[in-house]
Amino acid sequence: MHRGMSNKFFILSCIVFLLFMGCGNTTSSESSVSGADSVPAMPEFNADSAYSFVERQCAFGPRVPGTDAHAECLAWMVSEFRRFGADTVLVQEGSAKIYNGVTKPVRNVIVSFNLASDRRLLFCAHWDSRPFADNELLAENRKRAILGADDGASGVGVLMELARILGSNPPSVGVDIIFFDLEDWGAPEWEHSVLPNGEDWCLGSRYWALHRHVPGYRPEYAVLLDMVGGNDERFYREYFSERNAKWLNDLVWGQASDLGFSSRFVNELGGAITDDHLPLYDIASIPSIDIVAFSQNRDNGFPEYWHTLGDDMSNISKSTLSDVGTLIVSLIY
Repeated sequence: MHRGMSNKFFILSCIVFLLFMGCGNTTSSESSVSGADSVPAMPEFNADSAYSFVERQCAFGPRVPGTDAHAECLAWMVSEFRRFGADTVLVQEGSAKIYNGVTKPVRNVIVSFNLASDRRLLFCAHWDSRPFADNELLAENRKRAILGADDGASGVGVLMELARILGSNPPSVGVDIIFFDLEDWGAPEWEHSVLPNGEDWCLGSRYWALHRHVPGYRPEYAVLLDMVGGNDERFYREYFSERNAKWLNDLVWGQASDLGFSSRFVNELGGAITDDHLPLYDIASIPSIDIVAFSQNRDNGFPEYWHTLGDDMSNISKSTLSDVGTLIVSLIY
């Protein structure tokens, strides 16, 4: 997953934090897009189900594009979404050049509900896992693929449970869910990227933004979930999300407060992340924010298991999945 403004990350200074938080709490009129004229009852988010979806992905092994595990996980996901009763399940096939100039296939999975509605909301996550454990202490382990229980599978697990809910509880607004491929193939520390700075990450979302599944598709907003399952995890307002769609951060963190999740969704500015929300905003002009495990209170911003072989099911919390999932469900219903 991602990098920050520097090659790895950067943590905003207190001065920048104060400048952003001092801009006032006035929410733009755009925030009124939340809700619908006819609001169905809010269904319950099942954390046990979401956890099982994370666990099942990990059972395939690392979902590195081009591997059997990646293909098997893709087939399973598509089967599940059809079983849930999605209006459409589309595998968008394309290709992209990775950091060393080699072309890799892209397989984005796009799932839609309530196609009759012109009002559409977009939720997304990346479903591939990183081919390098480049943060491992032992050099011999750094070229091994990570399992990606949190970095990839957790966001997918939450959104698979969301899809199951949407199939049983038709929403009054149109909902699209996109699972981006090839997000996590950025250059490892020992390699030089031939691509422009930062463009070796988020290749699936970059491809989708340039080749949207519906010409001119532009939902009211997009919410990205990345690393949303960690034990006792707290989520801060990501820098680019704040810069590009502050009103949407206000909406989501305000909703979290209303649900009693203020300790989980901390209403403070965090750091800057290169992630799938950036191509959505920069290329497709979609207001987009990132709910991501990145905190200025940690040495490198990310959890200690980030990009290591330790990113496994031991780090996945049903409580965290529940809070994140309940928040997303509440935005729809």
